[in-house]
Amino acid sequence: MRKSLECRMLVRIAALAVAALWLPSAHAKSTECAKIGVCYCVNDELKDTIKARVEKFRALIAEQRKAGKQIGYLSVPLTTTGGGHFDVNMEVAGAAKAAIEKRLGADFVYVLNPGTLEADLPKGTGADYMLMWATLLEGQDGLGEFDFVAFAGPQDFARYFGFDGNNDMAKLDAYFDRRLKSNAGFEKAVQAGTVTKAAFRRYYGLRASATVSRGAHDEWNIFRMINEKRRGDPKLGTGNQIPMFFDGRAAGPTEAEAPVSEGYVGKCPL
Repeated sequence: MRKSLECRMLVRIAALAVAALWLPSAHAKSTECAKIGVCYCVNDELKDTIKARVEKFRALIAEQRKAGKQIGYLSVPLTTTGGGHFDVNMEVAGAAKAAIEKRLGADFVYVLNPGTLEADLPKGTGADYMLMWATLLEGQDGLGEFDFVAFAGPQDFARYFGFDGNNDMAKLDAYFDRRLKSNAGFEKAVQAGTVTKAAFRRYYGLRASATVSRGAHDEWNIFRMINEKRRGDPKLGTGNQIPMFFDGRAAGPTEAEAPVSEGYVGKCPL
């Protein structure tokens, strides 16, 4: 009886081992590098999805270019770290895109907002998303896909919340209370303790901008590297760098050419 039980256990273990060889790991990762040299440790199962998303965005950009528009990229923090709320950040991103297109003219400019459902990567990590954006931002020749980039700053958030320089944190408290009553998703987050009024007020009153986003840090460095490559290209040179904006104003040469700390960059551990 004992030997029979042991035999059955050995057979089951062997069967499980064979199955494991055939079933792909849900957590299998490998290093992927963009043309400009940034590398990310990404989920293998998302590589085809990332490629498809990039091709879809390239087609969208080509369509907008055909309409005679300049193409901008919006770098905006979607993170919930530090007291932010994802849905609120998505709304800010949409408002920032609309504000840029209104200021420059929607007939002449199209801004790609990464905070859209079309950019969703199921179960994607920051590194997965950044491989997608790095591949798109650098373009097929490594010299860039976009005509300009706008990094969201405090003024983009201030515009959304209606700040006027008079007791703005009280406005955040009032916004928090209104949203708590009218938005089921926000109410659920508050009940779960993932969002608190104090953290919300502190984040959106003092911190919210591309400065706090790891992805935005990588995007800044990516555009800096693209521009460095453009400066060294005899057909482009300094005069054809991609303009970089932060908080609605153009970044000066010292700012635009300076690297910042990395966000999600990094190869998979060996």
